[in-house]
Amino acid sequence: MAVQLDRVNDKYLFELTNKNGHQVFLDRKYSPDYNVKGVSPMELLLMGVAGCSSIDIISILEKQKLNPDSYKMEVEGDRESTPGEPYKRIHVKLFVEGDIPGDKIIRAAALSFDKYCSVSKNLEKSTTIEHSIYLNGSIIKK
Repeated sequence: MAVQLDRVNDKYLFELTNKNGHQVFLDRKYSPDYNVKGVSPMELLLMGVAGCSSIDIISILEKQKLNPDSYKMEVEGDRESTPGEPYKRIHVKLFVEGDIPGDKIIRAAALSFDKYCSVSKNLEKSTTIEHSIYLNGSIIKK
């Protein structure tokens, strides 16, 4: 696996491209002197947790012939404001709508975060990753 990074402007905007040609734009989180046009690297890390675990969860549900009507995730990371500090805690809120048994979505999420999601597994020694699950508007796991 490899990616390529190219600087796009004379500030902090970078384009990253994978081997399939798909692109992501990275930028500073905030800049007082220009309009930020991409996500920050630390935001991208949270996006990686969301994407990796969601691929796992949907795959596990599909194997059980379960397909949510709606699937959304919110991921929030807590870290010190000191530059270079890693996330101390990441909290994932999973919102699922549809005819999905509660025990099935709880198990799929646990398998993802505890076993399959390589992004979460890469972070587990330095970061606590917690998840909550909301099924059809009701919280079923805190």
